[in-house]
Amino acid sequence: MKRIYLPLTKDARVKLRAGDELLLCGKLYAARDMAHKRFDNALKKNQSLPLDLRDNLIYYCGPTPARPGAVIGSCGPTTSKRMDGFTPRLLKEGLAGSIGKGRRCQDVIEAIKRYKAVYLVTVGGAGAYLSKRIQKARIIAYKDLGCEGLYEFYVKDFPVTVAIDSKGRSIFK
Repeated sequence: MKRIYLPLTKDARVKLRAGDELLLCGKLYAARDMAHKRFDNALKKNQSLPLDLRDNLIYYCGPTPARPGAVIGSCGPTTSKRMDGFTPRLLKEGLAGSIGKGRRCQDVIEAIKRYKAVYLVTVGGAGAYLSKRIQKARIIAYKDLGCEGLYEFYVKDFPVTVAIDSKGRSIFK
């Protein structure tokens, strides 16, 4: 496995290949459906977002509350396809890629290639295991959405696989 330090620059992204197994270290954002809808609404109104998309990754998850003494509760990936309608615009704005589970639509694959981004997957059903890879977590926007708000995580050795690389090669084919 390759250890990758975030943010994930374009130079680093284009070296990744579909099937590469990575351990991510650094700052990672987490957001689900409702936060993506708010990102979309803000961009349509030419408003700024509550995060800098440039070279950052968004993990599609909605963490559960932390148990006493834990940084965060379970935080497994959600189905990425639900964010497909928002992803091309976010990639255009500088997002390095996303992390989730499952396939992406053709529009997202084309946007990944166009903007030299990546799509990473992690193991579904392993939210308790993945939570142990998160060293710090805080909600930074959309607190009213609860687990669907925008979170900032600091991860160490967070396991992912490159599912779609910057050239559009896919593990799903």
